[in-house]
Amino acid sequence: MKRVLIVILILFAAVPVFGENYLLNGGQESQIKYEMVQRVRPSAGLKKLMLSCVVPESFSSPTYNQRIADFELDFSPAPLSREDRTDKRGNKVVEATWKAPTGPVTTTIRLTAINSTKLQALKTGAPFPPSGLPQQAKVYLKATDQVPADDSQIRSKALELTSAAKNQFDAVQKILTWVVDHMHYVLTPQSYDALYSLQSGKGNCQNYSHLSAAIMRAAGIPVRIVNGITLKQPYDINMENSILTMKMAQGRHSWVEVYFPDLGWVPFDPQGTELFVSNRFIRVETGLDNNETRQDGLMRWIQSKSSPGRPLFEESIQAEFVTDHIKLAGRKTNYGPRGLLLGPQVEAAFSKVTVSIPPPPPRVSEEVLKRLRFKKPYVFGNLDFPENVDFLSARGPAEQQSDNTMEMRKNFLVETAEYVTTRGNQYAQTFILTKPMQLQHTGLALHKFNSEGQLWLELLKDNGGTPGDLIATSDIIELNHVKFTPGYTWVDFDFTTTSVILSPGRYWVALGFTGGPIVNWFFTYGKPVGPQDGTRYKTMFDETWSRRLAYEFNYRVIGLAAQ
Repeated sequence: MKRVLIVILILFAAVPVFGENYLLNGGQESQIKYEMVQRVRPSAGLKKLMLSCVVPESFSSPTYNQRIADFELDFSPAPLSREDRTDKRGNKVVEATWKAPTGPVTTTIRLTAINSTKLQALKTGAPFPPSGLPQQAKVYLKATDQVPADDSQIRSKALELTSAAKNQFDAVQKILTWVVDHMHYVLTPQSYDALYSLQSGKGNCQNYSHLSAAIMRAAGIPVRIVNGITLKQPYDINMENSILTMKMAQGRHSWVEVYFPDLGWVPFDPQGTELFVSNRFIRVETGLDNNETRQDGLMRWIQSKSSPGRPLFEESIQAEFVTDHIKLAGRKTNYGPRGLLLGPQVEAAFSKVTVSIPPPPPRVSEEVLKRLRFKKPYVFGNLDFPENVDFLSARGPAEQQSDNTMEMRKNFLVETAEYVTTRGNQYAQTFILTKPMQLQHTGLALHKFNSEGQLWLELLKDNGGTPGDLIATSDIIELNHVKFTPGYTWVDFDFTTTSVILSPGRYWVALGFTGGPIVNWFFTYGKPVGPQDGTRYKTMFDETWSRRLAYEFNYRVIGLAAQ
């Protein structure tokens, strides 16, 4: 007779908790050698090819500063013509044209970025509503299709959030706090405009930027959209009793800059930072919305009518941190959103919004679990990720313009993934079970780079918000039995032989490996499903799981629920 393992957890009553707002102090200072290479392989019948890029420029603010040096722009082969111009937003645009190219066309951008972020107490007395704005700031109050600041739903939300604001910072923080909790990050939303974001509560970096900008503009606060590049170099923030590791994908990103009369333009990333962005951001192009910030990475072409194909475009980014000095400390506040929000201390009056966590699922006794019959299929987890996508060559759809020119813009589909089989580190992801279940499989969104070694999963109890004692171990997976795909796919680990029945509560899965596998685990920005402390790792030198990550791995838990 098969032995059944029944796991009962002790659950505690819900209590009000502080939000996930942290005040940061310290800074980052780095010298970065940066290179972007774009390769276009012409299609048959290509008559004309036009490529555009924007030259990154130096920028300064009270927190984030970028200094660009040693800029180089190379085209191979040499274009038939090159036009350099400055657009109405001050972006320096370069457009190169080739006539009927037959071989690959390569654009290479090289530069050195001396980037710094300095976080200390910031003082602002900017009033709300803003008054006496200069003309160069008033431009960024305009409503657009993607930022419909004049829409009644947007205006209503702006009024709801800011009607009691004491000053501009108070208004901005109320808006950003709401956006952080309202939005759920997805890589491929149906639309990118603010109204879709307001109604659906989901989107990528463009949606976060457009929604924040729309509500702030509706409240009379100038906001401009910024496009640029984020680099994957992680950094740590000392958070009193833990270390928070921050990491972005290496690729295109959209954020905002907000105008304060006494501070000037200050960067915000509506996905989780206020009054600053990390120095891992390379600032490139600004505009009213992402329809306007379209020049960097734009490809246009004219094709013969008898050749319906399109050129193939690939883009790769490399960054070397020649120097990288990081010293950041965070202090948790007694206010803020449920989602993570980081920023410097601000000397200004503002309202402190408090939150509470939902109650834990009701406890189920062992006697009840023994009587249950588990027959109903049950799947849950952080399920949304782009399966089998080749991120190197993924591009947006081609659109035909009025002059019959075809156009394809940059996209923001980025590879958010962690190399999780590096020797000396182990990674773990929590999940919270709301109903009893018989565990069958747990899947991870993985991509393998070789076929060596073995993988397995450890199912662990929760120990006060960190991984605890071992419950069960999955069957071992031989990596050479996992099918190779161009992108990420589900790899399911088998727990059926363990016959585990889980009561409602919090659990962890930790990835184990041996034999030299090279594997990435896909993640989602923010915490779409679990708690803020629910993704952790430890090094070979750590006795505890005190290191946490700001994202959530993609996983699925598969089993049978009781009927």
